[in-house]
Amino acid sequence: MRLEAPLGIYGFRFNDLPNQPLCSLYAVGHETIRDSSYDWDGLTRSDGPLYLFQYTVQGEGIFEYEGTPERIHSGRAFLTEIPGNHRYYHPGGSEPWEFYFVLFRPVLITPLWEEIVSAIGHSPSFDAGSLPIQALKDMFYAAHYGKITDAYKASAFVYQFVIELRRACAAVGQSPEQRPELVRKAVQYLDANYGQSLGQEQLAAQLGVSKFHFLRTFARHVGMTPNEYVNRKRIERSIELLRTTDWSIDLIAETVGYSTGSYYIKVFKKLTGGTPGDYRAAGNHLQFNKLFFD
Repeated sequence: MRLEAPLGIYGFRFNDLPNQPLCSLYAVGHETIRDSSYDWDGLTRSDGPLYLFQYTVQGEGIFEYEGTPERIHSGRAFLTEIPGNHRYYHPGGSEPWEFYFVLFRPVLITPLWEEIVSAIGHSPSFDAGSLPIQALKDMFYAAHYGKITDAYKASAFVYQFVIELRRACAAVGQSPEQRPELVRKAVQYLDANYGQSLGQEQLAAQLGVSKFHFLRTFARHVGMTPNEYVNRKRIERSIELLRTTDWSIDLIAETVGYSTGSYYIKVFKKLTGGTPGDYRAAGNHLQFNKLFFD
């Protein structure tokens, strides 16, 4: 069963803080587009200057950069500057295009952004569980739950996302099939056993390598540590249980592999910006746009 996340677009117009080195978040969102009325031309937009990162979860859209079209299907993203010589749009047909996106001002970010684009191009691929994509989702959930309340918090989310994007450049573009056999076996094992108590030394021994070699290789090719990967899997499964059962928080925590409900709540809040109770109460009903001001 595929997890259905809440939808929405959240804009931010915090007052400028003189002499403060802050990144400027413009908007973050999660949308599902169903027809070709969705069509953005980078040469006609007036809301720039902005940087845009957009990641496809399901379906596909078209991204044209300097006249060259590419299909941005599940697991692919595109990066572009606004204004600029680009266009992105729904190609028509019945299949919806689902994606997350973030828009932010170039202030403070330009050097990193240029390094990122130079390293991975304008239309890279990312694992859904990689740290940049999780940072993007974390930012969306924080906005969704009203946690981005001032320019400082907004700046922190933007900077964290860009840093994770820069850090993951070495692994971008590598499909799961291209990973070393060691990493493929580890991911398969973690996917099947995330609900159990997992020791990194034990797993490394099963794979026939040292713990140091295992951790370094896994992080390089997956974009996160094994513990971070397991926590993502556990929280994803727990959200599904929150949506589809009336189980207690403690039972869900135990089912996905946490020893206590309190620790589960702590990890859930860190990754999503809200508590399991918040998520269960909100469900999928907050599908609206909201603009935050000081």
